[in-house]
Parts: sequence; structure tokens; C-alpha cells
Amino acid sequence: MAHTYLTFEFGNDEEKAQQARHKLESLKAAFKLDKKMLLKVDRKEKESSAAAETPKEKPAKAVESKSKDSKGAKGSKKADLEPAKLASSNTDVKLLLRLALPSHEKLTEQRLLKRISTEELLTSASLKTIRQADKGFAELDARFEELE
Repeated sequence: MAHTYLTFEFGNDEEKAQQARHKLESLKAAFKLDKKMLLKVDRKEKESSAAAETPKEKPAKAVESKSKDSKGAKGSKKADLEPAKLASSNTDVKLLLRLALPSHEKLTEQRLLKRISTEELLTSASLKTIRQADKGFAELDARFEELE
């Protein structure tokens, strides 16, 4: 079964990456591609000074302790939003999408790729399609496998 990777680079915009992830999950459900379409988020720390990373960790711990103390739904929503804002300033976010469609489903693959290329949210990110015969496929495959 041939694999095709699509990479979406969002820079440091965590919010757009999450919206795109939700959109891709809805396409996965629409095309009924449960195990044939896998999506992983690759976050790389920017090469900045260690002083910039230290303040990032302290507020995240403070948010976690606040969310444990509060019992309302508002506290958990706030805790979910704040780490995303903190992460967006120091990380580059990339979505890696692996399509593992058999050769007899070429029409499904073409329709899916066309649909992805027309989605406004997904076209705002820099999209790269890497097929099994392309250069850099092995590196991307290894990176995809090591992500959780």
C-alpha cells in the first residue's frame, strides 16, 4: 500500500493548526477513512535562548493548578486556551497527514486531495505533498513514526 504525506506548516499559529486539524478530522469522517488517514501534530521549539523557555513553563504550571482547584467548566476552558497561546509564541507547528490508500482507491485519493486543496483554512498553510517516490519521503516517514 502506497503512502502519501501531506504537510501543512502553520508557523507559530497554534489556533489555525487546531482548526485545520478539526477540519481534517471531519474530512476523515466524511470519506470514511478511519485507519487510512492518520494525522499527527509536529511541534518544534524555535532556537531561542533558554531564558525564553523558563517563563513559558511557570505559567503553564500555574494554569494547571488553577484548573484543578476550580470545579466549573469555565476554568477548564480557560486552562485549555492559555497553554495554546503560550505555545504559539515559541513553537513552529506542522500538521503531518498520512494517506494510506490502496491502489484501487485512486479516485478516492484524487477527490480527497482536490477537496483539501480547495479548503480555505488548509490552503492558508504551506502545503506540500510527498509521495513514496519523492526525495525526503524516508525522513518524513521516520519523523511521522516517532511522533505520538
